[in-house]
Amino acid sequence: MSVFDQASVPDPSPELLQRAAGVRRAAMALGQCSDQQRRKALLAMATALEAHAEAIVAANRADLEAAAADGLAQALVARLKLDHVKLAGAIEGVRQLAALADPLGQRQLHTELDAGLVLERVSVPLGVVGVIFEARPDAVVQIASLAIRSGNGAILKGGREAARSCAAILAALQQGLSGTAVSPEALALLTSREESLALLKLDGLVDLIIPRGSNALVRFIQDHTRIPVLGHADGICHLYVDQDVDIPQAVRIAVDAKTQYPAACNAIETLLVHRAVAPAFLAAAIPALTAAGVELRGDAAAQALGIAGGATEDDWRTEYSDLILAVKVVDDLEEALAHIARYGSRHTDAIATRDDAIAERFLRAVDSAGVYRNCSTRFADGFRYGFGAEVGISTQTLPPRGPVGLEGLVTYRYRLRGEGHIAADYASGQRQFSHRALPL
Repeated sequence: MSVFDQASVPDPSPELLQRAAGVRRAAMALGQCSDQQRRKALLAMATALEAHAEAIVAANRADLEAAAADGLAQALVARLKLDHVKLAGAIEGVRQLAALADPLGQRQLHTELDAGLVLERVSVPLGVVGVIFEARPDAVVQIASLAIRSGNGAILKGGREAARSCAAILAALQQGLSGTAVSPEALALLTSREESLALLKLDGLVDLIIPRGSNALVRFIQDHTRIPVLGHADGICHLYVDQDVDIPQAVRIAVDAKTQYPAACNAIETLLVHRAVAPAFLAAAIPALTAAGVELRGDAAAQALGIAGGATEDDWRTEYSDLILAVKVVDDLEEALAHIARYGSRHTDAIATRDDAIAERFLRAVDSAGVYRNCSTRFADGFRYGFGAEVGISTQTLPPRGPVGLEGLVTYRYRLRGEGHIAADYASGQRQFSHRALPL
């Protein structure tokens, strides 16, 4: 995101502070809305998106034409495109979210500390989330619907390449909300370079920032805000092909994981192949991947088996987001694990194997948010997980991790109800805690 390159972070303008305060007020009211009111709000948002589909797709076409004129990178163009099919999928995600169980008001802990003194822990909204993303105008739909369903306000900032698309989408969403119990002011879209940077200084008004974009974008945000940041930088995903493998199945998985949507952060960037199966596997995989338009770059062993291009050290640590795949031949599972530990980004990694013991070792040893067996890494997605949508992907160790849906946008609050209890009685020994678990 070029606006963040070599940029300093300005103080928020009075107008931005006023808008952010408005989002926070609307979010406080939203947090008090019932499950049914929030469900109806999402359904109204979905209906409004359908009603404005032509205008949204037209705005996206204008963005694509401008991107072509500006020479935007092909990976970003792929993310920018929002046709009727993609929009319909996003709308279906909104309706799926509306049907999910309410994430709020869920009692997670219920304990009697003493007679008449009862503690509970209950899920509540975060408040206001700020989301900064590159291209991907459908992210506006996903983030806005997740925010409303979870009782949160949202301040969104898309890249300038998606400005028309984002504005058209937000206008439709706000119109949908206007006839519901949820204020349209719960959603706001930032448009200027200054606002996008000043968002990082809205601590006190924004509770969480979620960046969706390049490594440089995420790093800049992490380094220039006191607001908690949830996200991931790189998406360097691997597929390891074990020696005991169904070769046609593994080839099919590899082709899908690389080519189904190469610009996605869950597409594989490196293919690791056990030395014992490498000749047979690559004999099948090379023509299949080449036919799909993939440029292959291999280490010396892979080149000896037919990979045309050579891989350098930089290839193992590169997120191509394109039809390029690095290939390395390894001696065994342990070498594959060591490679993933060194070069991986803890996003999503997969193994293709028929050996249950090897598979379990891989699933336990790889420290990534998603670890798969005999399936494509492209399944690392909130919609495919049944979350309805995702607000982003988190590769941090602490939760939430992986595709972040509703559960990543709620926190909890401890509520304690007593009958005149005071701490001094327990400090003196006059009363004793029972700490008796109660039904949830």
